[in-house]
Amino acid sequence: MKLGYNSGYWGSGPPAGALEAIQEAERLGYSSAWTAEAYGSDALTPLAWWGSRTSTIQLGTAIVQMSARTPAATAMAAMTMDHLSDGRFILGLGVSGPQVVEGWYGQEYPKPLARTREYVEIVRQIIRRESPVDFHGEFYDMPNKGGTGLGKPLKSTIHPRRQEIPIYLGAEGPKNVALAAEICDGWLPLFFSPKEDGFYRACLQEGFDKADDPTKKDRFEVAATLMMIPGDDVEKCADMVRPFLALYAGGMGARGANFHFEVFARMGYEDVALKVQDLYLAGKKQEAAAAIPLAMVEDVALVGPPDKIRAELDQWRETCLTTFLVSGPKHVLGQYAEMILG
Repeated sequence: MKLGYNSGYWGSGPPAGALEAIQEAERLGYSSAWTAEAYGSDALTPLAWWGSRTSTIQLGTAIVQMSARTPAATAMAAMTMDHLSDGRFILGLGVSGPQVVEGWYGQEYPKPLARTREYVEIVRQIIRRESPVDFHGEFYDMPNKGGTGLGKPLKSTIHPRRQEIPIYLGAEGPKNVALAAEICDGWLPLFFSPKEDGFYRACLQEGFDKADDPTKKDRFEVAATLMMIPGDDVEKCADMVRPFLALYAGGMGARGANFHFEVFARMGYEDVALKVQDLYLAGKKQEAAAAIPLAMVEDVALVGPPDKIRAELDQWRETCLTTFLVSGPKHVLGQYAEMILG
């Protein structure tokens, strides 16, 4: 089991102490550090800024939103980051949801799986730099057949440091999880629960079977965000997680188009998620958070006294996860390392 540090995306400004936390994570032996983006701070700039002050820890995006950049722009950034970090970069991608894709980026959302397949293929072609890119799919046309008619297939001016930069896919739905196993090098789940391990293993196996690569399963990484809140009072620790779950289960997306909602529904919390969604969309955020039971928190997070967390970690270690991604200030990272890595 490996341990990674996730700074997430920003709120009103840069998170205090993020650089110090990443440097501490590197000192403690964490394998990776990650950044994110929603519709504010971007993932790549902080990763480069903070990553320049590290030397060994891997640097990943969890996630770069595909609608924010063309495949070529993402490949350019990935190759640039990989050179600057001496081969430590991991490209985490995700489609995001329809509210962000259509509302923020002004693009159409339908057929996310097909778009992801094309996107990843183009990124890989550019990074491999074996020939000029000549790709004509349903969503991406390189070179574009319209316009002036002067476009021609091009090849990156820079040579990649590595021809195969690891690509991880942020995914929650079963088909998207299977796609991650088929075309990517890793999967970035958000709300993973040990009791759903069998379900996700089946999704991943479906993808491995389609990949036609017998070694892929052994090399595949699953790096999951894991919320850990140590403390004497379990309920008070859970209260620090509840607003986050309420936001994603009830406030992200729209009715009928919230993949986070569907994750909790599959866990058996559809009635709770519906209530949370009703409250959240009515502007009652505190009530929405309070409606989340402790069992739902404990299914996706580790809360309470350290001994309780250590005991519960055993079931997490038996899952398909290969890396735990934790967050928090510098001073808690040593405790996290001790509990998870021993």
